[in-house]
Amino acid sequence: MGSRFVLLTASALAAATLSSCSPTGPVTGSSTSAGPAAETLREADVERLSVEIVDIHPFDETSFTQGLEVDEDGALLVGTGQRGESRVYRSTLEGEKLASADLAPEFFGEGLTRVGDHLWQLTWQSGVAFRRDADTLEETGRVDYPGEGWGLCARGDELIMSDGTDQLRRLDAETFAERDRFRVTLGGEPVQGVNELECVGDEVYANVFLSTDILRIDAATGAVTGVIDASTLPNNATPDPDHVLNGIAHVPGTGRFLLGGKRWPDLYEVELVPAG
Repeated sequence: MGSRFVLLTASALAAATLSSCSPTGPVTGSSTSAGPAAETLREADVERLSVEIVDIHPFDETSFTQGLEVDEDGALLVGTGQRGESRVYRSTLEGEKLASADLAPEFFGEGLTRVGDHLWQLTWQSGVAFRRDADTLEETGRVDYPGEGWGLCARGDELIMSDGTDQLRRLDAETFAERDRFRVTLGGEPVQGVNELECVGDEVYANVFLSTDILRIDAATGAVTGVIDASTLPNNATPDPDHVLNGIAHVPGTGRFLLGGKRWPDLYEVELVPAG
């Protein structure tokens, strides 16, 4: 089927309960610029894709998934949220835990990404990024940043970070220093609620808050070049409005992706196919 993407307008974003982040109730998004009407988005000249499941892997259903990545060793990196529950762990695709580290109760964990021998992990509203040893996950440093932290991915010597608005930040992969920002646009209009990220070559794949769609974004311009409809993935989590699709990881050396969600017991390995 075609994409069912619906942009978050300013009023919708402000009224929504941030199940992507908030454990306590509704908050207002940090950006309030209005986006285009849904009709404009449906008419945007971008590639429309859907997902085809090729394998299903077991997943820790206690994980309130905020970050997902497959590292260079083939291990799964997972960052989870909720204050008092946030952690980061490495595991095999079969679910065997290789390493794990808890965040202090005051932190709400968010996106993460590996860069060589270390990884970075965001926090939602604390403005703190944790630097960790990629194998042991022990903390090796902290860096402060302004605003909220949502999604994170690495491409070369830079990181791409989302904060829930229509803006993406370019950061130095070693120091976390901000280089610049660019806007995500679809049909020339800004897209709000850009969430969990995955960098693949010159493109950034992004979950969109309150949507089962995934955006494919040109990393140089911020223009959306494709919309992926993931609404056919079974959500087998315990019924709860917070248990939504969130988490995208490219499988190195393939065209496949791993897709999961908050407290989902299954991790779906998928191929992207033309929407029919």
